Parts: sequence; C-alpha cells; structure tokens
Amino acid sequence: MRAKTANERIIFGLKVKQLRQQRSYSFDQLSKATGISLSYLNEIEKGKKFPKLEKVDSLAGALGTTTAELTDGELGRELAPVSQLLQSNFLNELPLELFGIELSKVAEIIAAAPLQVGAFISTLLEISRSYALREENFYFAALRSYLELNANYFPELEQAVVSFAGQYKLPAIRPLPPRILGELLEDRFGYEIVPDGLDHEPALAGLRSVYQPATGRLLLNGKLTAVQRGFQFGKELAFNHLKLTERANTSSILKGRVFEEVLNHSKATYFSVALHLPLEPFTRELREFFALPQWDAVAFRGLMQRFNATPEMFYHRLTNVIPQFFGLPELFFLRFVHDRGTDHFIIDKELHLNRRHHPHENGLAEHYCRRWVSLHLLRELSADPRENLRIEAQRSHYYGTDDEYLCITLARTDYPREGKNVSVTLGLLITDALRETVAFLDDPAIPRVVVNTTCERCPIADCRVRAAAPVVVEKRERYRATKAALRELVD
Repeated sequence: MRAKTANERIIFGLKVKQLRQQRSYSFDQLSKATGISLSYLNEIEKGKKFPKLEKVDSLAGALGTTTAELTDGELGRELAPVSQLLQSNFLNELPLELFGIELSKVAEIIAAAPLQVGAFISTLLEISRSYALREENFYFAALRSYLELNANYFPELEQAVVSFAGQYKLPAIRPLPPRILGELLEDRFGYEIVPDGLDHEPALAGLRSVYQPATGRLLLNGKLTAVQRGFQFGKELAFNHLKLTERANTSSILKGRVFEEVLNHSKATYFSVALHLPLEPFTRELREFFALPQWDAVAFRGLMQRFNATPEMFYHRLTNVIPQFFGLPELFFLRFVHDRGTDHFIIDKELHLNRRHHPHENGLAEHYCRRWVSLHLLRELSADPRENLRIEAQRSHYYGTDDEYLCITLARTDYPREGKNVSVTLGLLITDALRETVAFLDDPAIPRVVVNTTCERCPIADCRVRAAAPVVVEKRERYRATKAALRELVD
C-alpha cells in the first residue's frame, strides 16, 4: 500500500473518531475490539498514522462499516467544510512552516473539535465568497504576514546580494548601470534580451517584461526607463542566483498559482532592490537625511536619484532599513493607484510593521479619507498631469486617538501604464524614538492634519473634502439612541 498523504491521514482519522463516537466506544473498548494499542489509536485519530490494511479491516469491522467506506475519503455532511478544505490541498499550499506551524498540529485542532472547526471553516468560506476572495488573496495575505513577522528584513538575502556582487565583480559605486546586469544575464545565464519584445502586443502594454523559459528570451516593454530595465534585470538574476525555480514568467504576478511562486517573486524583488541600493551606503545616507534640520523634499528626491531607484524600489528599501537600523519598528507602507480624471482610488500594496496601523486597505467599497497626503497629491497630479512627480510630508493625527504619523508621500504618473497615477507613502508612528532620530520632525513647514480612515466612518463635521456621507457613524448614533430610548421605557 502506498504511503498516505497528510490529508488522507487526517480524513481517515476523523472518520474513525466520528464512527467511534457514534457507537459510544471508548478508546479502551475499540482497542480491545481491534487489537490496536491505545497509543496507536490516538495517533490514528490525530491524523498522524495510517494503519496497515489488516488493521484497517479490523477497524472497519469493529465500527460497523466496510474497509472501502472507511477509506473512501468522504466525510459526513457535518464535516463537509473540513473535507472541502483538506481535499482542496489549500493547507498544503499555505506556508505553515514559515510561521512555525506543523500540518500535524492543524490536524490535531481539527480532530479535537471537528464540528466546531467545521462550522468555523464554513463561516470563513462564506465570508470569502461574499467578498469575492480567491485563493491567491490568501497567498498574498500570507506573504504580507510573513514579511511583517520578519520586519521586512532578511539577512540571508542581504548576504546573497553581497556574495553575488563579489562573485561577478560588480562595481562598488552606485548607481549600477543596467548594461552590466543585462550582459550578466546574457553571458552567464544564457538569456536573450529583446528590448521591445512586448511592443507588438497591446494587451501586454501594462507589463514590464515576460520571460520565455523554453527559449531563454526576456521580452521587455520598449517604454521602460533605464532604471526600470535595471530592476527587471536584477530580478531575473535573483531567480537564477537563488535558484528560485517556482516563479511567474511575468514581471508582476497576475494570479498566484501556489504560495512558493508568490514568495519567490518577493525574494527576487528584495534581491534586486538590495542590489541597486546596497545596505551600508544607503543606511549611511538615510541617516544624514534624517539629521537635516528642516524637511527637504528636494533632498529626499536626491537621495532616491543618488541610487537611480524607482519610487517603489526606494520605498521598499526604506521599509527594510528603518526598523532594523533606526529602531523605528512601527511603520506602514501604502501604494495607491488612481485612474486619472476620476475619484476612484485603490490600495494595491500595503505593509504594516509592528501592528496594523490606521491607514489600511478597506474591502467594503468605502471612500478613503481625502485628507491623507497620498490622495491629496494624486488629486493634484490628476489636475495637472504635466507635473509628473510630487513629494510632500504631512503629520497625520488620527481623529479620536493618540496616534500621529509622519507621512512622506511621492506621487507620479504610472509610467508606462496609460491614464493612471500612483502614490507611495511611508508612515512612521511618532514616538520618542522618532523624535530623537528625525531632526526635522517638528519643522513648521510640515502641515499637521487631523485625518480619519474612511469618510463613511468619520464624524468630523466640517470636512470640506468629504467624498461620502458618514453613514456608519449615523447608523451607530441611531443604534445608541434606540438603546437609550429602550432603557427609558424598561427602567
């Protein structure tokens, strides 16, 4: 008999437990009826062991069923959600080991209270259907949790970049010419780079590159800047140097097939960012920027240009370095995409370190606070698309809380995508540590604004940029008034 998978062991153990309890058998009674030891029966029901065929026959006989029915992998109606979860292979795709969780431990939880777990899983599935959540949503959510758990800093990838640069004798001076990385791909890894390889496919205009594994061709969008080309070359070098075989062949993941693909894409991105913005010089120059007595948007942009980085690369590196080397673990990163000429804003990337911060993605189709500097800059860009890059800082105090953030936002046209603007924002929770680190924090030139999360949940009465009525606040007030009136009647 072939070795059983973890899911097969879990389902078999649940069936044995279900039948044993239906017949009101104790472990001791079933052990005597089958000749199987108590400890082994316990291991079976926890999904850790699958017995040999003769013992399966004994169990089937003692439990009043047939061997075929006991091993058919079907659970009853009550446990249908558990069965669907296990048979979907979803648990095997989740990166449980990254969080120190063994699949067998999950099996023990399911086996300990299958009906309750089944109801819980059924609820999650219903919620996911209601909000149109797909499998890849879970992969990207798991990735964010993994990054947040590690403060978005990975020493092994930093060391891999150092080793790579030494192995191929890359120049120490930055910016790193894209030509050097392209030649490495061609000479050392057998790539053929096609600079305008996507230009004849209008449907692929939003992609930066496509890799053809069968031919080794890297097809580039001909509109890419030199910086964008260099970043794509860095990612391809990462896939090869780190031997990341499970990968998407597009520059961005259109749909995550398995979690390893999503994780490897993140590793390749980290590698390329660290290659272009080396740890030591970047940290040193960022420290010099934070020591400036006044906020200076030109100096901030100059720091980004010093390493010839795109805004996304630059902000990615900020989230790597600031928690680890500046002792500022409480920060968030948001990227907004805005369809120019509309009032539609979407968060398509976010990261929260140390805790989930007030500004975050909202899946309820509510309107993000228009007082956020992220949206303010996007709206200004929309009004004047010729001004294709803006940088501003803002101190955002969240209404009704003690939390205030230093937010630094860069907004630009989303080149090469047509008709879109993007903004990237780094938010640093204002603490004593931030006051000691950022000399320009109290610069009066940085506006201080009271903000909220969404218009629907905001009670600020005199907001001149409100995009929607405070319906959630109003509903809450009506509920409180109803409760107060009921208390008057009852008491």
